[in-house]
Amino acid sequence: MRPAQLVGLLATTATASYLCRVNVSVAGALMMKEFGLSQAAMGRVFSAFLLGYAICQVPAGMLADRFGARRVLAAAALSWAVFTAVMASAPAGAALAFLLCARLLLGIGEAPTFPAAAQAVSRYVPAALQGRANGVVIAAIGVGSAIAPPLISFVMLRWGWRAALLISSAPALFVSIVWLLARQMPQETERTITATSGNGRLSSRSFVLLTISYTLQGYVGYIFVFWFYLYLTEVRHFDLLRGAFFSSLPWILSIVSIPLGGVVSDGLVKRWGATAGRRVVPVAGLVGGCVLLAYGARTANAHSAAVCMALATALVLSVEGPFWATMMQMAGSRSGAAGGVMNMGSNLGGLISPALTPVLAASIGWENALFLAAALSAVGGLLWLGIHLEPDRSTEPESESRSALRRSE
Repeated sequence: MRPAQLVGLLATTATASYLCRVNVSVAGALMMKEFGLSQAAMGRVFSAFLLGYAICQVPAGMLADRFGARRVLAAAALSWAVFTAVMASAPAGAALAFLLCARLLLGIGEAPTFPAAAQAVSRYVPAALQGRANGVVIAAIGVGSAIAPPLISFVMLRWGWRAALLISSAPALFVSIVWLLARQMPQETERTITATSGNGRLSSRSFVLLTISYTLQGYVGYIFVFWFYLYLTEVRHFDLLRGAFFSSLPWILSIVSIPLGGVVSDGLVKRWGATAGRRVVPVAGLVGGCVLLAYGARTANAHSAAVCMALATALVLSVEGPFWATMMQMAGSRSGAAGGVMNMGSNLGGLISPALTPVLAASIGWENALFLAAALSAVGGLLWLGIHLEPDRSTEPESESRSALRRSE
């Protein structure tokens, strides 16, 4: 297997994981009606996934560092298919408790997805390409989330939400089989095995700021993962099919914005060095997302709101490549565990936002609840001004590399 093939398989795996992750947010409208669940109760179902997902991030990353991405992801993907099938069998009499348990277990099973991918990218992809590699892998967020609304809406309007969940779990089973058969990984490179600026330490000020920033980004991003479809249908009064179309728009845009953010970040690192190069995309993406989200929440025009929020989501998610590439430079060979720490922060933010957002919306209105999310997005971007990376040979600007070569001669 070549590095490019590995990145493609990691992206496919992440797509399958997101189909299993967001299927309930689309099927939620019919599930709430059948089981008599309120928005707040459905928010707890969403958060149950994130509880299991968040608390298992670090152990999952450590398992990936210890046993490798292939074995860990094969077992994880199989669990996604199993727990999604279990969820589809929820009984009417104890629906809420059953759904909470099933989503918790699914979250535990999905915890290795991105820490294991980080371990694989850190070990097998050259450092100069890690921004774009991470961007491609995490662009699967957009692919899975773009596929889910129309696919699940189409199926559940014809055969019900249970059939829709079962169909959404099929790619996970396929991916599990592929990982089991993919026994040959790419050759490791010395540059990406050795820790760089952080020497594997996870207690530096920059790593703490990176994790806090990613936590705030997760708070904002997960609002769109879980609530955008229901916001459009229940607050902006789109019908189910139009709501499915517009809720797919952010993820369609992010299929471009996430890898593009990684490519731009890699290019800026070559020109300006690690610290400045990795900083530009997150600051611009999170602050720009703040402006668009605030305008979308404020405008009275439903279509303008949907488009502005879609663009805001694309900007907020464009920062993924720089976040993960920066973490890898800090952590080196401990990228699985470090990715688990950082992603745990993101999902703690995500754990809070699906449950808190409808509560805030009920007390202060959806507009103000989204204003709060916009403000947190801006803070997350500005925290990057305090994140610093020591230069290393794979990321220093070209002019500095040439100067060093001349001095050595």
